[in-house]
Amino acid sequence: MNLRVGLGTDRHPFKKDRKFILGGVQIDFPLGLDGHSDADVLCHAVIDSLLGAASLQDIGVHFPEIDEWKNASSLQMLVKITELLRKENWQIVNLDTTVVCGAVRLSEYRDQMIANLSKAMQIPKECVSIKFKSSNHLGFESNEGVSAIAVCLISRSSAS
Repeated sequence: MNLRVGLGTDRHPFKKDRKFILGGVQIDFPLGLDGHSDADVLCHAVIDSLLGAASLQDIGVHFPEIDEWKNASSLQMLVKITELLRKENWQIVNLDTTVVCGAVRLSEYRDQMIANLSKAMQIPKECVSIKFKSSNHLGFESNEGVSAIAVCLISRSSAS
């Protein structure tokens, strides 16, 4: 069996007049995240971890900053990347993520985020972990924006 690990990170600053989408969930907060798509840092980090594990470049190659992807759902982008991995005979084994955000408590949204990522990647909820950190009032994530890191394991049978 061929196993590979992937690592992805992302960060976006807060912006007025935008929705705050994280893990495909709209967060109740007066600011959103600035970005070309919906700026879902969690989905972006997950996408890059999957692409990295499969040696399929990065999110910018697959979803360039063109009109087609303007304000696009990052959760739908994750669905497309999952389909790409499946076409390449990769199976997603598990995902571990950490979101750093000091401006708003996110734990009440965890279950829905896990459900969204699980469905998008077609893996059991028990194989998806999302952790939240407050930043301890330090740096960018204390009140300027949000960052995320994701680590995934993918597998492919030796016959592929």
